[in-house]
Amino acid sequence: MTEPWRDPLLPVSARVADLLKRMTLEEKAGQLTGFWALPSDPGTPVAPMEDDSGESAPGLDDIVAHGLGQLTRVYGTAPISAEAGMERLASLQQQVTGSGRFGIPAVAHEECLTGFMTFGATVFPGPLAWGASFDPGLVRQMAAAIGAGMRRVGVHQGLAPVLDVVRDYRWGRTEECIGEDPYLVGAIGTAYVQGLEGAGIVATLKHFAGYSASRGGRNMAPVSSGPREFADVLVEPFVRALREGGARSVMNSYTDVDGVPVAADERLLTELLRGDLGFGGVVVADYYAISFLETRHGVTGSRGAAGALALTAGIDVELPTARCYGEPLTELVRSGNLSEELVDRAAERVLLQKAELGLLDPDWQPLTPEPVDLDPPANRALARLLAERSTVLLANDGILPLQPCRVAISGPYAHDPQSFLGCYSFPNHVALPGDLGVAIPTLGEALAAAGFTVTADDPDVNVLMLGDRAGMFGRGTSGEGCDAETLDLPGDQAALASAVLDSGVPTVLVLVSGRPYALGSLAERASAVVQAFFPGEEGGTALARIIRGAAEPTGRLPVSIPRRVGGQPGTYLHAKLGGHTDWSSVDPTPLFPFGHGLSWTSFAYSELSVDPVTTTNGAVAVSVTVRNVGEVAGTEVVQLYLSDPVASVVRPRRWLAGFGTVELPPGGAARITFSVHADRTSFTGLDLRRRVEPGEIGVAVGRSSGDLPLQGSFTLEGPVRHPAADRVLSVPVEIVPVP
Repeated sequence: MTEPWRDPLLPVSARVADLLKRMTLEEKAGQLTGFWALPSDPGTPVAPMEDDSGESAPGLDDIVAHGLGQLTRVYGTAPISAEAGMERLASLQQQVTGSGRFGIPAVAHEECLTGFMTFGATVFPGPLAWGASFDPGLVRQMAAAIGAGMRRVGVHQGLAPVLDVVRDYRWGRTEECIGEDPYLVGAIGTAYVQGLEGAGIVATLKHFAGYSASRGGRNMAPVSSGPREFADVLVEPFVRALREGGARSVMNSYTDVDGVPVAADERLLTELLRGDLGFGGVVVADYYAISFLETRHGVTGSRGAAGALALTAGIDVELPTARCYGEPLTELVRSGNLSEELVDRAAERVLLQKAELGLLDPDWQPLTPEPVDLDPPANRALARLLAERSTVLLANDGILPLQPCRVAISGPYAHDPQSFLGCYSFPNHVALPGDLGVAIPTLGEALAAAGFTVTADDPDVNVLMLGDRAGMFGRGTSGEGCDAETLDLPGDQAALASAVLDSGVPTVLVLVSGRPYALGSLAERASAVVQAFFPGEEGGTALARIIRGAAEPTGRLPVSIPRRVGGQPGTYLHAKLGGHTDWSSVDPTPLFPFGHGLSWTSFAYSELSVDPVTTTNGAVAVSVTVRNVGEVAGTEVVQLYLSDPVASVVRPRRWLAGFGTVELPPGGAARITFSVHADRTSFTGLDLRRRVEPGEIGVAVGRSSGDLPLQGSFTLEGPVRHPAADRVLSVPVEIVPVP
């Protein structure tokens, strides 16, 4: 007779309850540990924290006897083919299932921030590019393609998306973020979650919460955010990705918030995440985050004490490998210094997810290795489309689109294909020399393929490519641990740009970067300025197509472009006194604001209509007409912003409330209607409860946060209302063509 926990026809809760009753303390604790299955080459650690404790990591034989929770990056640590990875994963899973009494496989997880992070897999545009696309549907398609590849080779969980809202552009991990506005981050991040989860891969939201608000933009530095900024800006994208996206995993932030490390913060990981937000999945530790409670934060004196703090706070699985969980936890339980109920709580969550993934089923078997193409033509086409739709045309004196001519390509990374890739792409993350695993045309190669003559002498036009080379912990100018002191272009790039502009040859500046840089007068002197945010393996082709006019630059800025290197940190989402005032000599007004982006045509906005009144539990319709007044077809991203001129706490000067994309032929027009619920005006009040207040709400519609030709208002009537957990998070948009 089949034991109940093995019966796939029973509810998973009943199966897991039966299994837990059969398990020893050690077996339950075994489900809470990970194992880094394939270490990096000696002397070339993936991250500097690998030897942070000064101890040797345990081997699989040392920890697998009682079971194992997760296998860490079998594919994503060293360059192996998909077939070799499948063979390695199958071997490891057989060792895991053959060692314990119950034969439970491990969850295999991988990074997937710019695609499945393994040798030979498609490298898609990075998260800032997702944000620049303002296209949740396309991001959902990308995530589904990523998930399909991962699932095909036996991976169960992906460590993405990053929902940290950009607060300081100097932070090296800005490139991993979607943008500086929580509504945009929530919309795009939720779409990514839906795509990945829809493919059967567990999406992991990170980094919960506050990571991007570290002081000075320095990686892992303390966070001193107040409770309103924390709730209304930093946590808000997670709310939507959990409720609408259905993410089944969350990863903690490394930082401490007001002196409490997140990995040890029960208020955040249990009361807020599970109590207020209703999360029922598995919380996994960021790599070594539990050890850091001892070695970096100094809030414990031993690995066992660090494990107890993290388990109590609500972290279910220690990654990337076992140190503070496992034996240290069981010793504390047996000595009476830790409740076994906490081990049971985490083990139940892990086993419930394993049951959902089919890992408790009696017929489970590892996949048989077979040839797999992880960079098929359909993926490359999707990568190119997203790269095109995320490219932002910042400025243009009419030189673009450019007809085939003689062009000179210059810049420090102009002939480096890895300059199109983020730090969580496999070639840059693992610092892979030589064969990158996928074809990546340079900008020069792509322009030549588009019909241009690439020359070093007597060009008609200069194409100057500036920006970043992503890397890890000092191996690049952008990426994890590659923070910037200022927003100057790296190295001597500003001087190079000035010299090229002085030549008198018309110059197109192409920025390919992981953060926005202060461009000062360079943008004003250039004939055109194009911004791309690590556009992936098809980035060169996409940029060439836009320069040639074969594709339209439909991207809009997910972060503002500063004018000056000082006055930071600063994003558009600030209070009135956070902008330019006569009380300070520093003017942080950006050169190009959040939401900015040009097209090949022009659009006119007219006929604003706003319902004048609703209740604090009602909704209003905001409608505008947008017409293409140019001579070619074009795409406009119509943006709706709200403001709250009188509130009980200081509110942002304006915030993005909704957006919609409309494609129009020359002379064509459409009526765009936003349905705005009063919940979209809610904020954290003096009593730290979310509230909707009666009063006037300002409305502005236009093409960027700094270009809003239509403005009006509506009034909320009735009592102050405290929205429930099911409050409205999004603003539906209806687009109807008009004569």
